[in-house]
Amino acid sequence: MWALRSLLWSVARRTMSQGPTRRQRPPKDPLRHLRTREKRGPSWGPGGPNTVYLQVVAAGGRDAGAALYVFSEYNRYLFNCGEGVQRLMQEHKLKVARLDNIFLTRMHWANVGGLCGMILTLKETGLPKCVLSGPPQLKKYLEAIKIFSGPLKGIDLAVRPHSASEYKDETMTVHQVPIHSERWCGEHQPSQSPERPLPRLSPEQSSGSGSIENEQHLPGGNGVSWKGNGRDPSLVVAFVCKLHLKKGNFLVLKAKELGLPVGTAAIAPIIAAVKDGKSITYEGREILPEELCTAPDPGLAFIVVECPDEGFVQPICENDIFKRYQGEADTPVALVVHIAPESVLMDSRYQQWMERFGPDTQHLILNENCASVHNLRSHKIQTQLNLIHPGIFPSLTTFHSKEEGSALSVPTVRGECLLKYQLRPRREWQRDSIITCNPEEFIAEALELPNFQESVQEYRKSAQDIPAPAEKRSNYPEIIFLGTGSAIPMKIRNVSSTLVNISPEKSLLLDCGEGTFGQLCRHYGEQVDQILGNLVAVFVSHLHADHHTGLLNILLQRERALASLGKPFLPLLVVAPTQLRPWLHQYHNQCQEVLHHISMIPAKCLSQGAKVSDPVVERLIRSLLKTCDLEEFQTCLVRHCKHAFGCALVHTSGWKVVYSGDTMPCEALVQMGKDATLLIHEATLEDGLEEEAIEKTHSTTSQAIGVGMRMNAEFIMLNHFSQRYAKIPLFSPDFNEKVGIAFDHMKVCFGDFPTVPKLIPPLKALFAGDIEEMEERRERRELRLVRAALLSQEQAGSPEVREPQQKRAHMDGPQSPQSKKVKAQ
Repeated sequence: MWALRSLLWSVARRTMSQGPTRRQRPPKDPLRHLRTREKRGPSWGPGGPNTVYLQVVAAGGRDAGAALYVFSEYNRYLFNCGEGVQRLMQEHKLKVARLDNIFLTRMHWANVGGLCGMILTLKETGLPKCVLSGPPQLKKYLEAIKIFSGPLKGIDLAVRPHSASEYKDETMTVHQVPIHSERWCGEHQPSQSPERPLPRLSPEQSSGSGSIENEQHLPGGNGVSWKGNGRDPSLVVAFVCKLHLKKGNFLVLKAKELGLPVGTAAIAPIIAAVKDGKSITYEGREILPEELCTAPDPGLAFIVVECPDEGFVQPICENDIFKRYQGEADTPVALVVHIAPESVLMDSRYQQWMERFGPDTQHLILNENCASVHNLRSHKIQTQLNLIHPGIFPSLTTFHSKEEGSALSVPTVRGECLLKYQLRPRREWQRDSIITCNPEEFIAEALELPNFQESVQEYRKSAQDIPAPAEKRSNYPEIIFLGTGSAIPMKIRNVSSTLVNISPEKSLLLDCGEGTFGQLCRHYGEQVDQILGNLVAVFVSHLHADHHTGLLNILLQRERALASLGKPFLPLLVVAPTQLRPWLHQYHNQCQEVLHHISMIPAKCLSQGAKVSDPVVERLIRSLLKTCDLEEFQTCLVRHCKHAFGCALVHTSGWKVVYSGDTMPCEALVQMGKDATLLIHEATLEDGLEEEAIEKTHSTTSQAIGVGMRMNAEFIMLNHFSQRYAKIPLFSPDFNEKVGIAFDHMKVCFGDFPTVPKLIPPLKALFAGDIEEMEERRERRELRLVRAALLSQEQAGSPEVREPQQKRAHMDGPQSPQSKKVKAQ
């Protein structure tokens, strides 16, 4: 008890010595807009929003895809949700919790790759309902992601098929326009491509039938199958969005001049009438609406259309719905958004179709020719880390297409991240939010930090005294940390992925979370195809979304890379829990062909003592070992979720790399990794949060270091940090010369082991403000725990507590009421 009290006073004194604490803001209510909408009621008519704009989230580049955010004061919308879109929205403060409608133009991973993570995030925010509009396969996609996400309880997901009637809300009316490629026109795409046999399906892939409704609800995971089964690459869905008419503003001063009863209850029906365009009679005089109101703002329209290739050009040009908005149309089209490659934009038919909208229509292009920096914070932190060690923290690059942009005769703007086009209150492009990446500014900011330059200089002096041993001077294996955060992609740390370059020609990935390909693009730039061409295997540790939802994009981009390099196509070896198969089969059968990309080795077949009876799997294991020059690729079950694995790679030259995946401290991993050259171990939480680590089946920093020490690992790299440690984790007393912390885009070779621990002082100087804030947060947490412990013991009233209290009361003598009050507090 006395120990608890002394700890309470010491923590309290430290807290008070830091000055008055800031008054806590009340917690934000992310769903305030929904409660406001409920209060208005279903019959409330807003008369059109005052402010509406479109904003580019992703400009169409190979690393980011194409996505649009549409804002009004009543609603928020997202058009397409590829990998990395959630990360960009979080970084640029585009509120995910306000999204109640997501529109998808095509069932392709480039458009839906980030949808799984987005849905899980929307569920966590408490959003009660989200409607997805677009291709009919969306319903099957949602069923497929439940294979690894589990039932999506707490959010009502609905699919509005492309055949549904128009959608209307407080902001606009949306018409879906299905477009079929002329290469498949008049026939439905068969569920099997003629050139490739369809693999045998597991029982989970049997399909049912049912009727189509305007919204097909998927509560908790038991959806109703419908007629649109099977993938259909011939279909894209365009969206024609028409804003509601905005009524004019009532002119109060003019009304006073005309003697109207301004400020009384009698003015309300007059305002309502003139805003509706009706004349009124007041004291025998007819007053026209234009005398009392500004002109109404007409309901402008904007169109979002994807044209993936020339096969869609003619169907788009001949579409009757588009023709209604061309020429002398009743509804002017302010903007057409084109998600289309340069080959389509250069097609004379498509150019003529664009021209038919007239000179007043603006055109926004989103494709790989749009050069734009998206992840500004990632560039900033890497530029500052590069000042410490340019080799370990190489500068990021940007990936630009070498294809020349088309010259168009219509008003055209190419997309950039955060570029806005405002529809109301006035039509205009707004560039003030566009990202500009200024490395000199980032460098100057770092150099102004207290003690930063001095700590870098001290590190460089000390590093000169420790040359790497001769056997460690090889550049291979080379470890590139592509994602070092946990759970969800954030602006500083992406989710799990580590590239191991075994040699200049061979590499493999340890986990492959969402956005892994984008990270490769930012790290390697124009060399990314070469890296993908070298990739021979991927290890997926378990089925949590932050560890495998980047795999499909890697597969698709790898096929493209091999073709551009003139290399023969071979399936990628994927070592993963067998539970990954149903997800891949479902996506393949209902959405997009992917199975020909993969040769799968069940992770359990590589565990110690496993008996492999399938000759195909035996052949694949031999191929894995031979291709990667490995003596052994071993797996073991770890303490996380069901079917979670760690792995150990033993190279023919003798080195051994062990990867924990997600786990609590695990004896099986210790035994498998004995005498490892390098252990890459998750350290999700800081010391002091052991109970939370147990609850979430993760490790704390010291627990991870302890595993490495028991393993007798030569070096330990910690990664998979909770996103609460966005820039840097809190250091524990167990840190030593064998431990380093991983950052996104960090590059480490075995020869860097003596250097990495010496980076900690300059890292602490660079992130001193963040470390101080985290330490304050820890002290407040400790203070709450001590108070709770004291309160529980005092309430218990045990003899052990009462006796010291009585002795102290006897020694101190009688207390004043004021002193009693202080002690009670």
